[in-house]
Amino acid sequence: MEGQDQDQQDASSSSSSSVEILDQFDNGSSGLLQVTSFSEIVDDALLHFQIIRLQKQIYAWIGCNSAKFGHLYAAAPTRPSNAVSVTSLIGGSSDNTGSGIARRIVLKTGLNVVLACNIPKNSPMLEAAAERRLVHKLVNLGYTTPKSGVSSSTEQG
Repeated sequence: MEGQDQDQQDASSSSSSSVEILDQFDNGSSGLLQVTSFSEIVDDALLHFQIIRLQKQIYAWIGCNSAKFGHLYAAAPTRPSNAVSVTSLIGGSSDNTGSGIARRIVLKTGLNVVLACNIPKNSPMLEAAAERRLVHKLVNLGYTTPKSGVSSSTEQG
């Protein structure tokens, strides 16, 4: 336990905002595979993020205070109603922390999303902060689509 506390202190002292790693790999005829990893300290919790951009989908991982994989969700726009369907692939259920994040990412990007998330279930402020950071990074990377792509009458803010 003491080692873990020391690791968190080291992380907070070495990076007050974020650390980012961006790699691009040529995956043949489908273009580049882009991998972005970064960490941020939010409300005394160390959040780790990894985003992998594939041809027509995004894989994202959010880790809280550890490299634990967490629950895995898949979300995709559905036709003809332009709604978003979410399912739990590993652990959890469709009403857990990561499913809402996955749904909203699909609404913002128009892409299929696979999201792994180990944010504690009873931490709505941490969940909201993690989602804001992830969406901000997706916007900066150019992964969002115009509003005419996928829409939802229940989407707010």
